[in-house]
Amino acid sequence: MVSSAAGFRAEELTGRGLLKASAVTWFSVAALGQFAFALYIFLFYGGAAIAGDWEAWTARLIVGFVEADVLGNLNVLAHMLLAFIICVGGPLQFVPAIRKRFPVFHHWVGRTYALAAVLISLGGLYLTWSRGMAGLVNEIGISVNAILILIFAGYTVRNALKRRFDRHHRWALRLFMVASGVWFFRVGFGFWFIITGGTMPGVGPMLNGPFDYFLAIGSYVLPLVILETYLHARDKGGAAVRHAASALVFSAAAVTGVGIVGAAMIFWLPTLLG
Repeated sequence: MVSSAAGFRAEELTGRGLLKASAVTWFSVAALGQFAFALYIFLFYGGAAIAGDWEAWTARLIVGFVEADVLGNLNVLAHMLLAFIICVGGPLQFVPAIRKRFPVFHHWVGRTYALAAVLISLGGLYLTWSRGMAGLVNEIGISVNAILILIFAGYTVRNALKRRFDRHHRWALRLFMVASGVWFFRVGFGFWFIITGGTMPGVGPMLNGPFDYFLAIGSYVLPLVILETYLHARDKGGAAVRHAASALVFSAAAVTGVGIVGAAMIFWLPTLLG
């Protein structure tokens, strides 16, 4: 009993427990938000597809369906399906109970997730450079995001096949962050909407404002930086570093939570209820 209490106090002093709690909190908030986005995709885009209302898709996308562009239109269809798979499958990969109790399910969801991430990246690159996506800065941002997804997916699968599970888990986390870039993009707008009282300075009509350009890169770079900070603190940091990293990750969880509420208010609920 005494040794257990001493171990608990030691964990508290080094910040391991706090750091773990911050990671679980951020992940839980993000998972709920991604499931909410997946539900929105299913209800709105799925419902419109069943009704044959393709104009509803075009009205909600920067570049939707274009007459006579068969390949581009197929990419738009695939993009929404793959986004649904990514938002559902990604969070499921990091639930310890699922990994331990249902390893086969975990492996197949992981393979599907990695494949979906690769396909959506290739499709995104095609759509970006064949149709244009609101200016060069946004196009570069989307392209860098897609390239990182391809690289991280490759390392994730490679380490899984070689049974280097610690490395596999690290690369899977990195893949999750960059594959969630489009989702974080919407969450970023939602956060900006809430904290500016709906005024949203720096947002342009065609995603050409300074805040738009910031999100074009920051939507995946910032989550990735926070992840790397967490991993470094967890593996090599002392007590002070772990406490600082915990504060950073808890802050990320708070920003993400506020952003999810804002995204629901300006993107998802008006579309579903309108």
